[in-house]
Amino acid sequence: MAEINTYPLGTPAGNTRLAGTQMAIPQSDGTSLNLTRNFTIESIAPLITQFNLGYTVYTALITQTGTAAPVATVLQNTTGGTIVWTRPSNPGVGRYVATISGASYTANKTVVIVTSGGNSDMILRPVVSSTTTVDWYNIDSSDNAVSDTISATTTVEIRIYS
Repeated sequence: MAEINTYPLGTPAGNTRLAGTQMAIPQSDGTSLNLTRNFTIESIAPLITQFNLGYTVYTALITQTGTAAPVATVLQNTTGGTIVWTRPSNPGVGRYVATISGASYTANKTVVIVTSGGNSDMILRPVVSSTTTVDWYNIDSSDNAVSDTISATTTVEIRIYS
């Protein structure tokens, strides 16, 4: 058998496979085994990020106009979940909800960071309201009234710490 360091170097892609050992896999007879398996770079990258940084992250550029739901251009999502943005009808003006499915916002371990867009009078204020929702209020800093329209250059980042 050839030594692994004699194989040529390659450039990995998301579907590149790595061999590894998956530990303590339960078996039907009640025992557990350590099994050699293939893992894709794409499948292990979020785990590396989580263990290295201590959190998973959702980062997106958000824009919203009129009575429409916000539109997110997702830059990165390592949460393992899907986040859907809505604009509830009651109260609708200036309130939006980011609902996560397939993962959760950990209580007392979720941090939300917002970078304001082009309209410097507007402040997007997040409130982690449950393990599945973050409520957002678009507040006019000149009079504290909520209003619609989120500038296209507004960035949100949701970090979920382990």
